[in-house]
Amino acid sequence: MNIIIVDDSRLARKELCGLLTEHPHCNVIGEAGDVQSALALVNELQPEFLLLDIHLPDGSGFDLLEQCDYTPKVIFTTAYEQHALRAFEVNALDYLLKPVTQERLAIALEKIAPNAARPHAKMETTRAPNQASPEHVFIREGEHCHFVKFRDISRIAVEGNYARVFFHSQSALLPRSLNYVEERLESNTFFRANRQEIINLNFIVRIEPWIGDGLMIVMQDKTEVISSRRQARELKQRMEF
Repeated sequence: MNIIIVDDSRLARKELCGLLTEHPHCNVIGEAGDVQSALALVNELQPEFLLLDIHLPDGSGFDLLEQCDYTPKVIFTTAYEQHALRAFEVNALDYLLKPVTQERLAIALEKIAPNAARPHAKMETTRAPNQASPEHVFIREGEHCHFVKFRDISRIAVEGNYARVFFHSQSALLPRSLNYVEERLESNTFFRANRQEIINLNFIVRIEPWIGDGLMIVMQDKTEVISSRRQARELKQRMEF
């Protein structure tokens, strides 16, 4: 895949080039530090995708995309969270917060080339799957878009063929199964309380005995979650009580 890196920091471009050396299928064909030089490169070389910063000396990454005659796929790389919703509105494949890590970059590249993004097989075998989880989840529900930090999610529950994600005082439907979601959560923070619900352990207020050696878990929003005997045993071990 041919790539152009656009970032006003030479060091940031160098770091991204270094990360990409671990991905043999990725070929950096150009670099730019501002909108106008990037515009010329993109229109001339027509890369498959951009690693694109948002804040540039003569404009923004969004300005670049609006002016391009040829529009490649985009992965944003930025130090600012507040532009995430707009980034996804222009169909960005991912939104990476700086400093960009190898694991997050690999996840982003998988969206372009699923079979080639991970550079070493040992990455799959020597780390737990949840270690590569992103810090945020983007949820689009009708006209509403949510960019939610995983640490702010208190509970996730089955709703038909979807998963309803609860965060702050809001909730939104994610078009994924609960099993799919569970695989991407940090196991030291989230717990599968029963077949229908996953909870964030940091949002538990109290735990009470329940019928059949189960447990009733009371969350900060006063939601009561019932855990089966088997799951209750695991929860006790996790929380050491």
